[in-house]
Amino acid sequence: MTDAPTEREGEGTWTRLRRRKLVQWGIAYAAGAWGLMQGVAYMRDTFGWTRQVQQATTLLLLIGLPIALVLAWYHGDKGERRVTRTELAMLTLLFLLGGGLFWRYQHATESPSTAAATTSSATAPAAISPADAGPSIAVLPFENRSAKQDDAFFVDGIHDDILTQLSKISALKVISRTSVEQFRDTKLPMKAIAEQLGVKSILEGGVQRAGDRVRINVQLINASTDAHLWAETYDRALTAENIFAIQTELAAAIAGALKAALTPAEKARVNAVPTRNLEAWEAYQLGKQRMAKRTSGGLIEAEKFFRKALELDPKFTLAYVGLADTLRLQTNYSGKPLETTLAEADQAVSKALELDANLAEAWASKGGIAMSRDQNEQAEKLLRRAIEVNPNYATAHHWLSMVLRSGDRLQEEFEHAERAAQLDPLSSVAQANFGNTLERMQRYDDAASRYQSAIDFDPRSTVSLLSLAELDAYARNQFVDAALLEERAVALDSDSPVLAVSLALLWLDLDDAPRARREIRAAARRWPDDLYAMSYSAAIAASLGESVDAERYAKRALADYPRDYYSLSILRNIDLQRGDPKTARSRYAAAYPELTGSTSPQVDAGNYVAAIDLAFVLQSLGEIDRSTALLDASELTVRSLPRLTTFGYGIADAQIHALRGDKARALAALREAEKAGWRGRAWRYYRDFDPALASIRNDPEFKAVFADIERDMARQRAELAARPKDAPLDLGEPRK
Repeated sequence: MTDAPTEREGEGTWTRLRRRKLVQWGIAYAAGAWGLMQGVAYMRDTFGWTRQVQQATTLLLLIGLPIALVLAWYHGDKGERRVTRTELAMLTLLFLLGGGLFWRYQHATESPSTAAATTSSATAPAAISPADAGPSIAVLPFENRSAKQDDAFFVDGIHDDILTQLSKISALKVISRTSVEQFRDTKLPMKAIAEQLGVKSILEGGVQRAGDRVRINVQLINASTDAHLWAETYDRALTAENIFAIQTELAAAIAGALKAALTPAEKARVNAVPTRNLEAWEAYQLGKQRMAKRTSGGLIEAEKFFRKALELDPKFTLAYVGLADTLRLQTNYSGKPLETTLAEADQAVSKALELDANLAEAWASKGGIAMSRDQNEQAEKLLRRAIEVNPNYATAHHWLSMVLRSGDRLQEEFEHAERAAQLDPLSSVAQANFGNTLERMQRYDDAASRYQSAIDFDPRSTVSLLSLAELDAYARNQFVDAALLEERAVALDSDSPVLAVSLALLWLDLDDAPRARREIRAAARRWPDDLYAMSYSAAIAASLGESVDAERYAKRALADYPRDYYSLSILRNIDLQRGDPKTARSRYAAAYPELTGSTSPQVDAGNYVAAIDLAFVLQSLGEIDRSTALLDASELTVRSLPRLTTFGYGIADAQIHALRGDKARALAALREAEKAGWRGRAWRYYRDFDPALASIRNDPEFKAVFADIERDMARQRAELAARPKDAPLDLGEPRK
């Protein structure tokens, strides 16, 4: 018998393949392989097998296909045939190649590649590690295994609720939703994901919604070993009660698997049923998902969904919290009037606490409202209460750090900002806030790294773009980069008054007065009731000497927020020009009673600007002792702050020395600020109008300092104008 199969004369290729049953064997093999893969997928869901089992099976079946085709070629046209030398050589080669591929697969799954590790370290924020001694977990986004793509929101809602349930267990460190969202449909190994998130365990799973039933498959994995710790499949009728029952059972099972004990209070919170109305729960989930976008349009949609949820279930506590939070956020993002909106938000969250006094989200929301009203002492108490109820609530840590920032308690601020960043390591909002804290610590490179990392994993994060832009402009004197970053942020969310007026102020500081005037007037017309639009419009108009517009805008801003020091200083100047210092003093007494009471003035990082402005008023009234006390307290405060950044004191030391009559020290401080790179904010106002600097305004050194700033701004304007309009903005460029 020959080594090669015989061929027949005149036989075509297709006929030959069919005679040797290559086509039939190939179709049969593919059908059998497909059925086997479906069976493995079912067994994986049922018994919680890891994804590697399914991947290995698929790889083995692919390796087997050419082997089956070789066997068909040699044996397909006859029932029997001896194995030839050629056939044996081909099969041996295929087995060797298949074995090599399988070895490479196993090696890749056991240890992530260098390239993957490099990518992970490049995109993850610095200083994230699973340093906590206790158990820690990340819940990856669940697969939507439903037939309808529209069920994605339902699957995400299940995932978010399970994550929330786990966060109520104080013995667990639980990573927040915004961070795990970055790993949706990821191909990274579990170990690489865990390293980025700083956890030891990972929960993954899938949700299938079919008619009136829901099926949830989950498995818990030890990320360092890829070992399977626990798995379960829940198949129930689709009701709100069953959804929450599954979440409760799942949280208890995971806590047991990770040896994380629940306190009685935590058990009660985990067992709570927020709503028995499935439609209300769905509306709430849609509201949360819209609110997470942090865009003006998304917040408006979120409000509608939360209101719908409350119409369907007036006792749905979390929907009240969602409504309160989205209302408060709209005062920043959508131009809603501050006080009336906060009053409505406070009413909503008070209703939530009336229904459930142990709801961490409600305590945090109420604390956020107090923070927006500058009631920092009250806000701190409320936020600490939220953290006491749920130590894993990243938002409460985030907001508490902001409250502590106003009180100039830098170390405590750092601890809570860092904790929020650890609990939500891939949240652009949490990372930007931590960057703000690092700026105040004058760790500018670290702050820039936080902002850059946030932009890397969320290029549409306007919060991070704005933060990096302001760092570039007001700490590094790089206004070209700053303008490009802010223009991108405005393009991403053109409905945000904060972004629009921030860009207008940047043009003013670049000494492009016509553009600043044009853009701020457009903003003032578009958002006549927005605090930021009115406050920044007042500041820019005052810097340009447009006193009538400045007064009008300032009055609008103060009607909404009486402690706006930009607007207060503008009306103060007008009062003094009219010879009415008593009215100016009464404005400050109403807005800042801690500065004008019978006791020593209480000056901190949140009010020292107003304290210096008030000191000038008191001098004109002859209240020298009180004025001196304010200046002394302000000087102590600014010593603990950086000079640069939007959080810095700028030239407050020059103002203090000038008001004391020490011209030499005032001019020296001014020159020191200019050499350090101070260019901010609204520097033209200090040059032309600030009454605190009146005693040194005509000094040659004063004029020389601002002449140097003008030349620098002209240089940067020219550089920006020369840049091609279509040149890409490379956010990966290092900033120094």
